Amino acid sequence: MNSPPGPSAPSTSTTGPSAAQAVSWLHTARFLTTAPRLEHLPELEVPEIAFVGRSNAGKSTCINTLTQQKRLAFASKTPGRTQAINLFSLGKQGVTDAVLADLPGYGYAAVPKLDKLRWQQVMANYLVTRPNLVGVVMMVDPRHGMTELDEILLEVIRPRVEAGLKFLVLLTKADKLNRSEANKALSIARLQTAGGEVKLFSALKKQGVEEASLLLWHWAHPETA
Repeated sequence: MNSPPGPSAPSTSTTGPSAAQAVSWLHTARFLTTAPRLEHLPELEVPEIAFVGRSNAGKSTCINTLTQQKRLAFASKTPGRTQAINLFSLGKQGVTDAVLADLPGYGYAAVPKLDKLRWQQVMANYLVTRPNLVGVVMMVDPRHGMTELDEILLEVIRPRVEAGLKFLVLLTKADKLNRSEANKALSIARLQTAGGEVKLFSALKKQGVEEASLLLWHWAHPETA
C-alpha cells in the first residue's frame, strides 16, 4: 500500500532571488559618503552591513569582488592608513535599499599606537551603537587564523549577535589552501565563532561569491527569508 504523499516542499521562487540575481544586486554598489568620525555618518533607515578585518586580510579585494567593481573599495598602499568609514549604496534604479560600510583595517604595525587605539574605539562604538546595522562580515586570512584583535572584535559584537545581528566570517585567499587545510581552517573558525557562519572565499577563483551574495541579500531583505 502506498503511503499518502507528504506536504510538498515550499517553492523557493517566492523567498528571494537566485544567486545570480543577488550577485547582480551587489553590482549596483555606488559610493555614498566617507566619514572620518562617527558623528559624520548619515542617519539611515535602510539596513547596513559592515565589512571588517585585519589589514592585509583582503577586505578591499573582497568588497570589490562581491560588487564586481575594481576600485570601489580603495586598498591603500600603506595598509591601515585609511582611517575613515566608507559607505556604499545598494539598490536598482538608483533606489537605495541597503548600504555597505567599509571599516578601516586594523592591526597594521606601521600605524602609530595612539591612532590604533583611537580607531579601535571608533570601530567598537560603531559596531555597538549603529542603529541600522543588521550584519557584520569579517575577513580573515586562514593561513594566519583569527588574531587577538579579531577575537576582541568578536567580543564587542557578541551581545548584538545574541540579540539577532547577523555575522559571517569569510576565510579569504582560500585558493592558497589545499582541501585538508581548508577543512581545518573552517573547523577552527567555526569553533572560534561559537558555531557562527563561516565560508571559504577566493577573489581569484570567485569561490564563495554566490553564497556570500545570497546571504547578504537575505540580511538586507529579511522579509523574504
